[in-house]
Amino acid sequence: MADIILIALGGNAIKQADEKGTTEEQFRNCWKTTEHIANIIQNLTSEDRLLITHGNGPQVGNLMVQQKVAQDIVPAHPMDVVGAMTQGQIGYMLQQTLMNHLKEKKIDKPVCTLLNQVLVDRNDPEFEGNNASKPVGNFLTKGEAEELKKNNPDYIVKKVKPNGERCWRRVVPSPDPIANLEGNVIRKLVEAGVIVIASGGGGIPVLEDEQGRLKGIEAVIDKDLAGERLAEIVKANILFVLTDVEKVKLNFGKPDEEELGKLTYQEAKNYYDEGHFLAGSMGPKVKACLRFLEYGGEKAIISSLDKVLDAYRGITGTIIEK
Repeated sequence: MADIILIALGGNAIKQADEKGTTEEQFRNCWKTTEHIANIIQNLTSEDRLLITHGNGPQVGNLMVQQKVAQDIVPAHPMDVVGAMTQGQIGYMLQQTLMNHLKEKKIDKPVCTLLNQVLVDRNDPEFEGNNASKPVGNFLTKGEAEELKKNNPDYIVKKVKPNGERCWRRVVPSPDPIANLEGNVIRKLVEAGVIVIASGGGGIPVLEDEQGRLKGIEAVIDKDLAGERLAEIVKANILFVLTDVEKVKLNFGKPDEEELGKLTYQEAKNYYDEGHFLAGSMGPKVKACLRFLEYGGEKAIISSLDKVLDAYRGITGTIIEK
């Protein structure tokens, strides 16, 4: 039976935390990232299919800083438009570098990036009070976080990592994705053998009014949850959620820290329900994996980008199966 694989890339695939985010840096990271993906493709059969989604938090954050600095010179754009801009930016970088790797390996596979909208609910709890939970922009020290909040009283800034010097980030509403609006087109391309890059940054968040008209909204959809919705549409059987750790950990950063290898769905759900995974980091990733298996997926894998081939072979990673 052929595999349909969706790979959800973490932010470190495009910009490292200690980098400025220059074009050269991001192209270099994308080159390394797509080299690992090309190695996966090299191990697939002609009947297997693969598609890619990615985050855009650092890019959105940087672009919004640029807009704020230049707001007296050129008009700033709302977050949905910024999301579309960075979706195109990152998609272009991933598409070009992956095409170059495939050409070097003499693999004849078309690669296509889609500008992609995702429907959300205007009554989602994320839009209420301080419920916003999606980190955007760079990690900050406590002092930097306080300064950001002082200069931008309307911002919501939260601690998103339990330990370390840079644990704070700005957060924005992250409504649950309802539907991928270009899903049918994406499915047809995947069925035709195209490697599709879609739903970047979780997709462009849009609402539907009473007349059925679409309108963008100030939010960022979690890319792993949106990726899971996309996986359902293309009937994927394997979901990769790639991040900066080789395996999911219990009691992260504590003396009794424990790596998780192979898990059943129920084991993973119990850990999730017990609150072991932070909402701003590993929580959405585990949630996406659980949803994927609930929908009917065979296997969900959380691992690091540099271990993706070993994780595909079942050698490493946190592997969750029914």
